[in-house]
Amino acid sequence: MADPAISFRRQLIYASGSFGGNILGRTKELWLLFFYAPPADEGLPRLAPIALVGALLLVSRLIEAFDDPLIGYWSDRTRSRWGRRIPFVVLATPFYALFFVLLWIPPIDHESALNAVYLLVVIELFHLFSTLSGGPFESLLPEIAPQSKQRMGIVSWQVLFGALGAGVGLIATGPIVDTLGFWPMAAMVATLALASRYFALGGAWSSARIEQPPADISFRDALRSTFENDQFRAFLPTFVLYTTGVSILIGSLPFYVTEVLDRSKGTVGVFTAAAIAVVLLCLPLVYRLSIQRGKAWVYAAAMLAGAVYLPVIAFAGFIPGIPRFAQALVMLGLVGVPMAAVNAFPNAIMADVIDYDFVRTGHRREAIYYGAQNLVEKSVSSISPLVLALLLVLGSTSENSLGIRLAGPVAGLFVLAGFLSFRGYHLPDHVTPESVREMQARRAASGARP
Repeated sequence: MADPAISFRRQLIYASGSFGGNILGRTKELWLLFFYAPPADEGLPRLAPIALVGALLLVSRLIEAFDDPLIGYWSDRTRSRWGRRIPFVVLATPFYALFFVLLWIPPIDHESALNAVYLLVVIELFHLFSTLSGGPFESLLPEIAPQSKQRMGIVSWQVLFGALGAGVGLIATGPIVDTLGFWPMAAMVATLALASRYFALGGAWSSARIEQPPADISFRDALRSTFENDQFRAFLPTFVLYTTGVSILIGSLPFYVTEVLDRSKGTVGVFTAAAIAVVLLCLPLVYRLSIQRGKAWVYAAAMLAGAVYLPVIAFAGFIPGIPRFAQALVMLGLVGVPMAAVNAFPNAIMADVIDYDFVRTGHRREAIYYGAQNLVEKSVSSISPLVLALLLVLGSTSENSLGIRLAGPVAGLFVLAGFLSFRGYHLPDHVTPESVREMQARRAASGARP
């Protein structure tokens, strides 16, 4: 039987997997739209119209979203000598890295319909293998860390390693692109992501619950039961909407740096480095606050702070007497304050929601929950490239930067909607049958709806 007390060393190794996932995710968010549809004055070939690229990225995410619950259901019901999750990670990860590299090697070096078709096909394959590898990997968390304190330890380290991975994706890739070009950059980060995922799997291997019986429930009933979980419905939109808003902001950075600030593409890394540094500085405070006030309180406070602050970024450069670059650096760097808390808790909160489902139904169904979460997240966040592309139609040049500057306010609106959704969440930090009954009794005594 697997030992429920996962050691600190193995917690650290498993958490390090966030490094590789963030390298690929943030690199794609930052550069893919820019790569296929760069500004006219950048001297780079436009491979497809910008509105078409935005639409294709939306369609690809919508198609991909439906993979997640199916793969999650498949993983929950898998029987193997490696358990329910590990075979998926082992077999799918190399293809995940391969198709990421192929995204940056289009067949024609100028605007062409063939490039658009190629982009749609390759990004769908990338998304498919990303789900086959990443969904089961994420689903290991509730299995290997049954206690709330263990989960908070792992997710705190995940934020740290994720910030380091984001640093590589958002900071180091710009100079590499300037020096070597896009596909060598993609090959480098894909190699790092592949190594990171396999290394992290080693931390969970001996703690994965091989003896856990597969969930004996139909796909229809599994999906229906998942969405009947009121705490899942309260939590689900929050991180989805936050992620969508942040993706819009990140995708606007290359345009902001090259057009508004008139700097090289490599300068994007300076701004992302500032935000990541703030995230890392805030992590100890976030962890202490979560122990004192609970995960949900800190998470909600950070969402509200992000909703209020993100629109302020639109005014970077308008303060007289301060250089535009310095204003932008400070304003974008301070985005790291709410990001530190919002990014720290989703996996731990989702693990609590899954424990709550076990209390309700008696089934352990980790992967279907992560799959359903990804279904909604990818469906909603798929609009971020299209929203950004439509904003950029309003103005994406040094003479007219209206669309670029609107990215911050629009991102803030998405985060505000996420904060409002989270007001329905009320699970305790450690979910057991006893703590759930106590929570329900307190809510009934206060007149709140059960």
